[in-house]
Amino acid sequence: MAKGAGKVLAQNKKAGHDYFIEETIEAGMVLTGTEIKSIRAGKVQLKDSYVRISSGEAWISNMHISPFDQGNRFNHDPLRSRKLLLHKKQIGELVGAVKRDGYTIVPLKMYLKDGYAKLLIGVGKGKKDYDKRNDMRKKEAKREIERVFKAKNQV
Repeated sequence: MAKGAGKVLAQNKKAGHDYFIEETIEAGMVLTGTEIKSIRAGKVQLKDSYVRISSGEAWISNMHISPFDQGNRFNHDPLRSRKLLLHKKQIGELVGAVKRDGYTIVPLKMYLKDGYAKLLIGVGKGKKDYDKRNDMRKKEAKREIERVFKAKNQV
């Protein structure tokens, strides 16, 4: 995570399972007043969200931010597309990465940094089913080794 980053408000755990993340970039977002209040309350979900590039701008789609309880008529559409704040050079790098076969841009984490909501996005290549099975085997082997060491240390 980036230096000086605060509490993680939302995490896309499925992204690590479905993609090999090769590069990460921190991005800001254009939000309304009730959206940032909901985010600070932790009512945000990154599951099934994705980043797309259109006409030189980066947008996050399908990110769910629940309506703010006291927001009444000023509330927002929970699934609206939100613009990501990135430098032109960063957007150019993302466009180049997505043009490669099998690569996509996925949101990984959302957190507060210096009072601003930041989104950590990653460029990842989709995993095949056998890659996912190998990862699960490695994780299980690591757990088993830790169990054995823990049992030895207790005796």
